[in-house]
Amino acid sequence: MAEFGIPQISTGDLLRENIAKGTELGKAARSLMDQGQLVSDNLVNEMVAARLKQPDVVRGYVLDGFPRTLNQAEWVDAQLAGGSQALPLVAISIIVGYDELLRRITGRRLCPAGHIYNIYTNPPKVEGKCDADGQALIQRSDDSEPVFHERMKTFQEQTAPVIEHYCRQGRFEEIDGKGSVEEVTAAITSALRRLRERGKR
Repeated sequence: MAEFGIPQISTGDLLRENIAKGTELGKAARSLMDQGQLVSDNLVNEMVAARLKQPDVVRGYVLDGFPRTLNQAEWVDAQLAGGSQALPLVAISIIVGYDELLRRITGRRLCPAGHIYNIYTNPPKVEGKCDADGQALIQRSDDSEPVFHERMKTFQEQTAPVIEHYCRQGRFEEIDGKGSVEEVTAAITSALRRLRERGKR
């Protein structure tokens, strides 16, 4: 976002916003998310379509967690092909091993003010308390091991075909996610620049 001056669009954030506001979409999504299931493609597509109408996306944007299914990938390609914006130049997958992903998800703890910790890799100084403001840390209901296993099963069934879709189009790269935040960020930025140049040829 900082490098290219464009907004992040996270379907997870949009869904949580709808849940917090108690919208119909939020109510429908809540039970599915708690079980590690995906919200229907149509609902997610409608939500993303509304977000892409906002003026801050004119110069581009980062789609975070979308598309997750082949139907979503085909939908977004069709939407952009029929509009004034160019097709997305790249799709990037950050690769992390199964056990490490499990630690990252189940160890995550959140401060209501937005600070994020991990009890394994970045614990707070005082257990259960935010370093910045002392508020009690919480664990999201979908950050449990059973939900994680369900997510991974869903990934193999529904998201792996998205990777194949973008690979066939020459718009995909994998990034090793085991390094530091700075290292992974640099790798992503380099991949974006490479693929952007490839798209100009």
